[in-house]
Amino acid sequence: MLNRRESEVMGAVYALCQSEGICLVSPAELLSLLPTRKKYTEEQLDKILAELALDDYFQLLSSERKGEKTYVISLHPNGYAFKRYALQRKRNLASKILWAVASAVIAFLVGWILKRIF
Repeated sequence: MLNRRESEVMGAVYALCQSEGICLVSPAELLSLLPTRKKYTEEQLDKILAELALDDYFQLLSSERKGEKTYVISLHPNGYAFKRYALQRKRNLASKILWAVASAVIAFLVGWILKRIF
């Protein structure tokens, strides 16, 4: 299961690589797709990308292109399934919230009915 930062980085990688399955991207381009309020650094990005590569979401190669660091990323089956995973996670969260609200309403109604009876 991915944490929030890993999920955000994987979402950005998926957005870049979804059409062809492989992409050549610079750290600056990848950082520009991430939320600005989190203040990702290049070192954090390297660490997160390495962890996602270990989890077999994609293959990661670092190289130099015109003196600038670039990543060659090719998606693996887990990487292609990321969008489905994210959608399932949202559905599970929504069902848990709905279940909690329904349980609270039922508990309130049972309490109210018991109060009326006794």
